[in-house]
Amino acid sequence: MDLSLINDRGLVLLGCGKMGSALLEGWLSQGVAADAVTVLDPAPSDWVKAQNVRLNGDIPAEPAIVLLAVKPQMMGDALPRLAELGGGSTLFLSIAAGSSIAYFEDVLGADTPIIRSMPNTPAAVGRGITATVGNGCVTSDHLDLAETLLSAVGQVVRLDNEDQIDAVTGVSGSGPAYVFHLIEALAAAGEAQGLRADLAMQLAKATVAGAGHLAAVAHETPTQLRVNVTSPGGTTAAALEVLMDKDTGFPTLLTKAVAAAADRGRELGKAP
Repeated sequence: MDLSLINDRGLVLLGCGKMGSALLEGWLSQGVAADAVTVLDPAPSDWVKAQNVRLNGDIPAEPAIVLLAVKPQMMGDALPRLAELGGGSTLFLSIAAGSSIAYFEDVLGADTPIIRSMPNTPAAVGRGITATVGNGCVTSDHLDLAETLLSAVGQVVRLDNEDQIDAVTGVSGSGPAYVFHLIEALAAAGEAQGLRADLAMQLAKATVAGAGHLAAVAHETPTQLRVNVTSPGGTTAAALEVLMDKDTGFPTLLTKAVAAAADRGRELGKAP
């Protein structure tokens, strides 16, 4: 990981909540110098204050990158103070949901290199996945730099075009909530079969976490892994008859859920 560009020119982090803090922790652990980072946040946590970064100080004249991590509803007030960095060699990288590249170009200038990305909450434990897409001013070096920084909290994938970002939102951006709800529902189903609430929850959490890890590291596809644990006429087969029902099962429900999230993302992207 070549950090010389960042350590020489600096990095500005606009907003340092949960996601920003997770990224900052990853960068510092991988060798980004604390004094090369300028954090702009009106209410930094005690943890951020203890990292010896430049906190709410002067902005470097030409930082290598500005990472935009404020909530979308705060972007309109926070971004203009960085507008003077637009149109130069500074790369702007956004992890804010719903804010389009066109919006950033309106504020920063159309000749500003801008990358829009969509991370997800497992980044908080270094197991996230982030999708990225850039505007016409973004070079391969810019994409490599963004990938280097974002890989501090998990995997990074590159999209073909910005239109795909809403689909990513529906699958991986909002997806952790679907899995958390699966854990809730699985535990509740266990209780309904006579298990204690704490035991049902322990079983549900461990099962989902273990199956997810197995899917991530196994050479087999998820389809094959499912087949491997499904004996004909057995207990798993009986359950899957319900879960894979073409009208009421997981495929139909998740298709509707992902579409609803993606549609909502499109609506938010059109909001002023």
